[in-house]
Amino acid sequence: MGNVLSQDKRQQVLALGRLGWSLRRIEEATGVRRETASGYLKAAGVVVRRRGGRPRAWPPNPATTTGVSTDPAPTNPATTPVVSTDLPIVRPGRAPTASACAPYRDLIIEALGRGRNAMAIWQDLVDDHGFTARYASVRRFVRALRDATPADARVVITTAPGEESQVDYGDGPMVRHPQTGKYRRTRLFVLTLGCSRKAVRLLVWHSSARTWAELHERAFRRLGGTTRVVVLDNLKEGVLTPDIYDPALNPLYRDVLAHYGVVALPCRVGDPDRKGKVESGVGHAKKTPLRGLRFESLDAAQAYLDRWEAHWADTRIHGTTKRQVAVMFAEERPALSPLPLEPFRYYQYGQRTVHLDGCVEVEAAYYGAPPGWIGRRLAVQWNAMYVRLLHPATGQLLREHLRAPRGWHRIHDEDRPARTPRKTLALLGAAHTAGGAIGTICDHIHQHDGAAGVRRVLGVLALVRTHGPAVVEEAAVAALEVGAPTYRFLRRYLERRPPLPLTLKQVDPLIRQLTLYRDLIDRTTGDPA
Repeated sequence: MGNVLSQDKRQQVLALGRLGWSLRRIEEATGVRRETASGYLKAAGVVVRRRGGRPRAWPPNPATTTGVSTDPAPTNPATTPVVSTDLPIVRPGRAPTASACAPYRDLIIEALGRGRNAMAIWQDLVDDHGFTARYASVRRFVRALRDATPADARVVITTAPGEESQVDYGDGPMVRHPQTGKYRRTRLFVLTLGCSRKAVRLLVWHSSARTWAELHERAFRRLGGTTRVVVLDNLKEGVLTPDIYDPALNPLYRDVLAHYGVVALPCRVGDPDRKGKVESGVGHAKKTPLRGLRFESLDAAQAYLDRWEAHWADTRIHGTTKRQVAVMFAEERPALSPLPLEPFRYYQYGQRTVHLDGCVEVEAAYYGAPPGWIGRRLAVQWNAMYVRLLHPATGQLLREHLRAPRGWHRIHDEDRPARTPRKTLALLGAAHTAGGAIGTICDHIHQHDGAAGVRRVLGVLALVRTHGPAVVEEAAVAALEVGAPTYRFLRRYLERRPPLPLTLKQVDPLIRQLTLYRDLIDRTTGDPA
């Protein structure tokens, strides 16, 4: 009881309470707060009148009324009317305490267990069981059941300092986008340490595999170290194929964690309680500092979030540990693993098919693969400096090349064939069949460019199929006369040459020749067995 009343004021409050006055009316009459008056009345055993209703015991017991005499005043028998005592005294009745839903309690509990809401339960009761009460009755009954149902027990996962961290995404605040000028929902990245509950919260516009990995790096730098294990959800930026025993991680994310000496531990599908600490951190940020706020820039939103993190989140007393987060993080920080000397060098990755010349194409440049991989697919990684060819199943490094400009070839000397492959010889034979000058140019391309010239030979034969052997032969003769026996000269010559009308005698043999060359080239350039 916070306030202590004088004896006179206490007796006055008790007297008014015994008269059945409400707490609000007692406060207006005596100036005593309702909370204080309620405490004195309950201590004296006086039933407190409910708001807007009657006291729980009605009518009041005359023996517990005020100290004023309650004896009936003397009456004059001559002037007092005669009241018949034969009729029973009708007292106000009470509302029934049993709900109309009580007979269906088991059905309602079972429906709640299946995730049904109050409206769906009421409709099922009306349709299937002839329920006559209204929806409000079911809603009150469901609310009472939910309030009386104890929360499910949750195991508190305790971890050693520096052992585990948990990561997750959530919805960030609305921020004005610099390009569109409209407010747009951002993404909130949260990393929480399992021991001290220290959290790092970062805001980004969008998510990708590289963004997801970069956010981990930024969080590690803010903490000044790394944990040995990272617990994450099965989102595509981190996990390609969820599996409880052998999940397939995103290659970029896996390599970033390996660079920092961290092991990823994806949760079981549909089991978010395994990373409940970061789930709580995401909800805490969404409900407390960011709810209902809008920012004009992403930097302003991040600065506000960092200030809240330092002033409020780190200084709070955690509900589970009953200790300050900043103090626990100061104890955990020496146990974090040190950061590597250099940051991770990010790369792009994909799948490429090895073509007939033994090369794969990456951004219009060509890089040689080991022998025996023609027609098969390889895993390729590339950045601004290197291109790496990897085994698709084991991830073993097969070849590494320096980046080349567009149109260039990079082939190791040991990968160049010792003799001309049969299919290349077939292509050169098709070129000689199309015309003598055409065959000479294709031989020159193959002798000077080697395996890389196979693509240009294919280009020359494609010109033959498009423009006809006679026209391409004329262009080849011109190329040999000017000393430019290249595919590029032939293509430009044919682009600038005006089309010539063909006579009927020229059309028929040309069609037969084109059909023959098309069948020959299709057989030689088909997929290898």
